[in-house]
Amino acid sequence: MCGIVGYIGQKNIKEVLINGLSELEYRGYDSAGIAIMQESNLSIYKSIGKLNNLIDKTKDLKTDKNILRVGIGHTRWATHGKPTELNAHPHIGEFSFVVHNGIIENYKKIKDKLEKNGHKFISQTDTEVIAHLFEYNLEKQSDALKAFQITINELEGAYAILLITKSENNRIFFAKNGSPLIIGYTEDEIYFGSSDAPLVGLANEVTYFNDNEFGVVSIYNNTNSIEIYNKKFEKVDIIKKSLSINKQFAQKGGFRFFMEKEVYEQSRVISETIMGRVKDEKIEFEELNKTLFDNIENITICACGTSFHAGLASSYLFERISKVPTKVEVASEFRYKEPLLNKNTLFIVISQSGETADTLEALKMAKEAGLKTLVICNVDNSSMVRLADFTILTRAGIEKGVASTKAFATQMVVLWMLSLYIANIKKSISKEFLEKELKAILTIPSILKIDNNLHEKLKRLSKRYLHGHGFFFIGRDIFYPLALEGALKLKEISYLHAEGYPAGEMKHGPIALADSELFTIALMPKNILYEKMKSNVEELSARDSTILAISAYEFEIADDFIKIKEQNHYMFEFFEMMIVLQLLAMEIAIRLGNDVDMPRNLAKSVTVE
Repeated sequence: MCGIVGYIGQKNIKEVLINGLSELEYRGYDSAGIAIMQESNLSIYKSIGKLNNLIDKTKDLKTDKNILRVGIGHTRWATHGKPTELNAHPHIGEFSFVVHNGIIENYKKIKDKLEKNGHKFISQTDTEVIAHLFEYNLEKQSDALKAFQITINELEGAYAILLITKSENNRIFFAKNGSPLIIGYTEDEIYFGSSDAPLVGLANEVTYFNDNEFGVVSIYNNTNSIEIYNKKFEKVDIIKKSLSINKQFAQKGGFRFFMEKEVYEQSRVISETIMGRVKDEKIEFEELNKTLFDNIENITICACGTSFHAGLASSYLFERISKVPTKVEVASEFRYKEPLLNKNTLFIVISQSGETADTLEALKMAKEAGLKTLVICNVDNSSMVRLADFTILTRAGIEKGVASTKAFATQMVVLWMLSLYIANIKKSISKEFLEKELKAILTIPSILKIDNNLHEKLKRLSKRYLHGHGFFFIGRDIFYPLALEGALKLKEISYLHAEGYPAGEMKHGPIALADSELFTIALMPKNILYEKMKSNVEELSARDSTILAISAYEFEIADDFIKIKEQNHYMFEFFEMMIVLQLLAMEIAIRLGNDVDMPRNLAKSVTVE
């Protein structure tokens, strides 16, 4: 997830672009860059790291007065290529400059074609092909807009693109598919942004582009010109909307809290997690070498908190699908147990930040013992990414809420895909099974789209769960780690006591706590152990525990019931129940008056023991 900005007008363009990027830095801080055209003069500046480095680099950049200025800017969250200046945006062809948010799935095929036609590439990124492809098409088609359309039609994947070219020095070409892009305007100025926030206070009206729309904007005689087209090159009507004047409201996308925004973002970010990895009837991880799995006899997963729950859930998948013995360790305990480390073990660490102290130290132990290591992480160039042999990035984007939501969802999808990747290498699954699972993975973004009626019901229901002496979250099989995660979410932001348990363990002690003031949140999937779960919940109900059942099946003895869709795959139920647990915890916390985004005593990244 990256941030892009653009501007045409006579303001101090450096300030406009830098200020816009500062509003979007939460979308990526691996590198940043700007490109500015002032008549025939072009300036381009790029730096790695946070935006302050770019500010230092551009401190001597002067902008001419009383002339039209055109510029684009970018703050990067790395997906293809390490965070280096060469890989930073804007990317350059011979005479064109482009910024891009998204992933071009077929970039390798395009790059191979262009290299055969004499184009030279200097970066490792997918984005650079856009500038070169535009120039290749412009050689064959003298009309720049037509060349841009041909370019966009050849791209596969998700993108928000801004492109400028020296021969059209008062225009910005743009395109959107699957990644956010907004245009704002006054009569004599035009702004672009990945969200509302960079436009607040500058433009009173905006247009939100739909997928597969592209076009060009320009300023002539102090009047803006905006042309928007669909994929068939038919003109699209421009729909203008008023823009909020509240920057924080704009940053949150209209949601009450960043956590709420991030829960709703899960459908989109999972699409980005999957993108380019599920194709041609198989899973592909370009970042992995299949020799990683040579002579591997077992897997050890090490993590903390929410990442530990993702690891525990994935252990069911590695054993069930990959047929590889898997154990899961809490990183803070693993370090001190004097673990026996076998070189035939694949050591996987999971971390949103890549900086979690206990997990990082466990990774160092595994490296010193000569184990093959893999990190599942959301932050490129983090300490774990630099240390591990291999990395799979989850592509969740910046997560501002301390209580992790979309990071967990993306970790789960990556681990599910990895279990299939390993299974395919080891030939432990049939072609038919793999096809079915791939189809299921591609369905997850639609599963994660939130029904407004469901959210409203959870809002209303939350008022019944503000007291009592605690919560049991119970599940079986892969839904047991989900129960742990549901309990953790509630504890983190509501400050109410909650515990996750395997449902079958209730009668081995915990059921002694059951009474009408104990709330049981029961995860009852149709596709896994439903009848056994039903028996476990009935035991708690018989002891007067208040039951909230989450299931596709109506459950008569439940005091409250959340109905999920009747699905034919247990992972569909897993992700739909995950949404319910996240929203329920959030609505309870909001009713209690808590700061959902910054709960007491917690930090986003735990970098100390």
